[in-house]
Amino acid sequence: MAELLLEVFSEEIPARMQARAAQDLQSLVLDGLKAVGLDGGAARCFVTPRRLALVVDGLPAATPDVTGDRKGPKVDAPEQAIAGFRRSLPEGARVEERDTPKGRTFFAVWDEKGRATADVLPEVIVKALGALPWPKSMRWADHPGRWVRPLHRIVCLFDGAVVPFAFGPVRSGNTTLGHRFLAVGEFPVTGFDDYKNRLAAAHVVLDPAERRAAIAEQAAAKAAAEGLTVKDDPGLLDEVTGLVEWPNVLMGRIDDAFMDVPPEVLITSMRAHQKYFSLLDGAGGLAPRFLVVANTQATDGNAQIIAGNERVLRARLSDAKFFWDQDRKRSLESRVADLGVITFHAKLGTLAQRVDRMAALARDLCKFVPGADPDTAERAARLAKADLTTEMVFEFTELQGLMGRYYALHDGEPAPIANAVAEHYAPQGPSDACPTAPISVVVALAEKLDTLAGFWAVGEKPTGSKDPYALRRAALGVIRLIVENGLRLPLLKVLERAYWLYDDSHPDFASVAVNADDPAAVLTDLMGFFADRLKVHLREQGVRHDLVSAVFALGGEDDLVRLLARVEALRVFLDSEDGANLLTAYRRAANILRIEEKKDGLPYDGAVAADLLAQDEERTLFDSLADTGPRARAALSAEDYSGAMGALAELRQPVDAFFDRVTVNADDAAVRANRLRLLARIRAGLEDVADFSQIEG
Repeated sequence: MAELLLEVFSEEIPARMQARAAQDLQSLVLDGLKAVGLDGGAARCFVTPRRLALVVDGLPAATPDVTGDRKGPKVDAPEQAIAGFRRSLPEGARVEERDTPKGRTFFAVWDEKGRATADVLPEVIVKALGALPWPKSMRWADHPGRWVRPLHRIVCLFDGAVVPFAFGPVRSGNTTLGHRFLAVGEFPVTGFDDYKNRLAAAHVVLDPAERRAAIAEQAAAKAAAEGLTVKDDPGLLDEVTGLVEWPNVLMGRIDDAFMDVPPEVLITSMRAHQKYFSLLDGAGGLAPRFLVVANTQATDGNAQIIAGNERVLRARLSDAKFFWDQDRKRSLESRVADLGVITFHAKLGTLAQRVDRMAALARDLCKFVPGADPDTAERAARLAKADLTTEMVFEFTELQGLMGRYYALHDGEPAPIANAVAEHYAPQGPSDACPTAPISVVVALAEKLDTLAGFWAVGEKPTGSKDPYALRRAALGVIRLIVENGLRLPLLKVLERAYWLYDDSHPDFASVAVNADDPAAVLTDLMGFFADRLKVHLREQGVRHDLVSAVFALGGEDDLVRLLARVEALRVFLDSEDGANLLTAYRRAANILRIEEKKDGLPYDGAVAADLLAQDEERTLFDSLADTGPRARAALSAEDYSGAMGALAELRQPVDAFFDRVTVNADDAAVRANRLRLLARIRAGLEDVADFSQIEG
């Protein structure tokens, strides 16, 4: 068994593409090896800014011998067809006749000797390199091949020997380069261990996990030496790992003149433009220091590198401070009118119209959110989008909402309004905190409900994996706002209100709406979308999706808090022995009814005749249904779902006894029909609580 080593060396690969490229290279090469019968042992892939590397252990010296087999024409086929089949066969093939379901047929069999692995590898590797799916690739000079950046060299060794091939303008060999600045000249390698060790001597840490750990360790040590901590930022750590081959963490200083700018601005500017790590003081505030990860080491103790980075940062933060100072010269309220020239969506009008709808909807929503004042909610909604016209948000779009809070506080707006402006986009994902302050909740709901109603109205709903307007995220946000705050909000009613606010604010709404003459159909479809999103939300919490379907299928339920209480009660009920047995009984009753109603061509949902109840078991079941049905319905009306399930549980014994001792399809037609109506009562009684036909298992 031997080792394959492959390194593809190029100009710097974008950090965001590196990990996926290494995985793709490994998969493509291993798939190619498997296709020619070479199942290797362990494979490992590595990536640095300038190289993709792959090592595969345990490859055999040759591909296995195989026996070829090909089906030909039937024995009685025309001579021309048979002759053509024989000409197509490899040398040494044996032709034989076999019986098949379609008659006697020619088959060809031949032995194919394995090839040396070293002879097969060029085909496999060139094909894999050509198939590597870069998000973006390029051509350079007059070379026809494509790669993410210009290629410089390829190392390919099998069992220590060069595997010769060409890809693009480069021929494979056994020499590579070390660090761009800290190592001089190329050097040969003989295998993976030698390759990794010689790279380390040439100031290249091949393994990205080792580089990441080294950066984190150096950063923590630098910060601790100053009594500071590094702001946690796994995404930035991953990105910087892909920018350096020999990490060297250095600390610089932020000028005091910039420290009155909001810390989020400084952090965002340093992170987005310079890839610097922010540092926090003992109180958790932003410290006037930063960390930069250099890809080199200087002989002057890195003083010039630090000074250069401080100079560049000073220019960046000067822009941020200028935006901060300029934006505060105008109030948020004065900026609301500027939203009239910004299009929200071509079919849905401007941001000014959107803000008007949000304000009206926020006012209406206050009746469902305890502690929410309508006037305060309306003002917060009107100011929520105003920071989109500021220079700061134009430069740093990820700070929208947050900068609105700072500007609102500067204008003297009450804290609930300022906080609502900051939080009205939340929650934007499963890890994002959900607002709990009444005004924040109201404005966040208004923003998302307006979005959903509008895009559904004009037919721009998600399709497959495409969701360009993040409507799935908006729906999940609404669900979390309602559920986590325990809001008794009639979702269908408020969606209908949001829909008609578009009609009020948009003069041509009827011409852009896909179903303007039947908005109920649009809203029904949107409620179905919410049901699907709710299943996703609950599945992540371990709740069965079929129970949600069973409750939603009853229709008319748009109070998510009430719905979830019913789902939980149903779950507990079905986990009990009584619930499991009743589910089985329901299915048995439903199956019998489906068969008999189809056969007879009529439903059996009429009243049960007491005088036709011939056996004690059916009389007992009839009395139990008459008793438990009203009690279950009363409990449902009182939202006592556990009580409703408890009433249903009392049916278990009489239902079991009925199915054990009563023959439904009796010889007497009247008795048979009456017993089928009794089964229909079982089905209807259980379906008052949930549609049991939707429940799996």
